[in-house]
Amino acid sequence: MIAKRLGVAVLASAAFLGASGMSLAAEKHVAITQIVEHPALDAVRKGVKDVLAEAGYVEGKNLKWSYESAQGNPATAAQVAKKFVGDAPDVIVAIATPSAQTVASNTKTIPVVFSAVTDPVGAKLVSNAMNPGGNITGVTDMTPIAAHMALVKRVVPGAKRLGVVSNPGEANSVSLVNLIKTEGPKAGMSVKVAAATKSGEVLAAARSLVGKVDVIYIPTDNTVISAFEAVVKVGNDAGIPVLAGDTDSVKRGAVAASGFNYYDVGRQTGHMVVKILKGGKPGDMAVEGIAKSELYVNLKAAKAQGVTLPADLIAEAKEVIK
Repeated sequence: MIAKRLGVAVLASAAFLGASGMSLAAEKHVAITQIVEHPALDAVRKGVKDVLAEAGYVEGKNLKWSYESAQGNPATAAQVAKKFVGDAPDVIVAIATPSAQTVASNTKTIPVVFSAVTDPVGAKLVSNAMNPGGNITGVTDMTPIAAHMALVKRVVPGAKRLGVVSNPGEANSVSLVNLIKTEGPKAGMSVKVAAATKSGEVLAAARSLVGKVDVIYIPTDNTVISAFEAVVKVGNDAGIPVLAGDTDSVKRGAVAASGFNYYDVGRQTGHMVVKILKGGKPGDMAVEGIAKSELYVNLKAAKAQGVTLPADLIAEAKEVIK
């Protein structure tokens, strides 16, 4: 009788282990690395996670979710990338260009999906956006700079001198600044760039533009946006209108921005991740752009920075902050 009971127990244990093994085999691991935490990039991460949940991949059930922020430090981003590659997840999601570059340099086999990357070809993440071919694909948030320069002129019609604060160490910012230097003069504005290589330098960089520019435009530069309030302080103190390349910055004190909804960017990224988890190959998936753009305006910021927004511009806005 004891032997029989032991046999039943062994069979039950084997069945349990078999079921557990099946469960573990079914679990997917998604690791997500982000260069810095600020509202736009945080929204991307949330969008990715929400789409995974909607597709049935739920953290704590059948999804292992790993997340690390580099806190704006490239060396930390490299450490995070190496750790995640060593963990061998099913997919690594890299938010923003610096994080994507560090992950790409550490693996040629693990599927990588980047998001909020301005120029994936220029950043050498892919050689062909339509046919990536390797283990990397994703979503680009290349800014329509010509349209943004037109918006600057609508907000400040008399602007002749445009100031930009950017980090020359971010490949995405270099691409955008080059576009601004091309499109700014076409809109009748000279361009002066102030460098900030880390968030602690943003305030001084913005102050260096006072008296030299009529308006400040901040592109989707992660270093500068992480310290955006410093730029707003300069704009408020000096009466210089501040515009931005991302709409989340309007809530933080920019006068206006026409940009992408970064939660939607995250959702778009999440759908690509789901395809890979179901067997898709990154190299067969074209890099995706974002078609939809939204206008946000901040009337309180406009008053503080000495401009009156035209009624037709306010009427076009998706959101008006008062």
